[in-house]
Amino acid sequence: MAPFVLLFAAFGVYPMAFTLRLSFTDWRGSGAASWVGVDNYTYLLTNPAFWSSLGNSAVLWLLVIPAQLVIALVAAVLLDSGRTRLRAFYRVAFLVPFVTPLVAVAQIWVVVFDENYGAVNAALGAVGLPDIGWLTTSTWAKPTLALLFIWKTTGFIVIILLSGLQAIDGDVYEAASLDGAGRARRLWSITVPLLRRTLLFAVVLQTLAVFQMFAEPFVVTQGGPYGSTTTAGLHLYNHITRADLGTGAANSFLLVVLVMAMSLVFVRLLRSED
Repeated sequence: MAPFVLLFAAFGVYPMAFTLRLSFTDWRGSGAASWVGVDNYTYLLTNPAFWSSLGNSAVLWLLVIPAQLVIALVAAVLLDSGRTRLRAFYRVAFLVPFVTPLVAVAQIWVVVFDENYGAVNAALGAVGLPDIGWLTTSTWAKPTLALLFIWKTTGFIVIILLSGLQAIDGDVYEAASLDGAGRARRLWSITVPLLRRTLLFAVVLQTLAVFQMFAEPFVVTQGGPYGSTTTAGLHLYNHITRADLGTGAANSFLLVVLVMAMSLVFVRLLRSED
């Protein structure tokens, strides 16, 4: 275990400890760091921009997680069915967006959803509908980013759910069929309850991903319009670009605490169901 412990200490424990100490200082990347105590945390907790970034991430979470779980569950059930042809092909196809470089996908999103020259507005114009400012209006910018995130990462969640489905004993479905349960009833009464741990794992993973979301808003909207897509991850990055490393470190630890608290809530809910 020594190699793992050494690597984890060097690239895990030490950076976290250094960042925690840095969060109590004022440091601009050079020179000596001056100790400021909890001033960085006080500044963030009283800063409307910080709370706005958390609110934007929370809205994106609501737009992404429920829709993605439904899509991934339906896709996983269909791929697990023996009646579906070309299952190997579809599994690879679902993973293609996930393994595609995010910056390249985000640039495609910028082109496709451009208000003046994008393919989406061109399609709307072809059926007589008005153009929509997908990336230039506060109303549509978040749903457009959420759609990008869903398209990019759902394939990974499908693979996770497929692994859970393949662990379910087929005799359970056979017994339910003999009792007259249809597909919908089997899905709701057997598949979902037996997959609840896998679904929880997917929710925790995607919660971490949503609250760390950076490249999508940075490339597609630059946090606009009017800060409506400045996520928690992008807000943290803004401190780094201003060389305000102490405040950035405090921001990162507040995000860690928030995500850990949400994860503990999910685990608590799962235990209550058990």
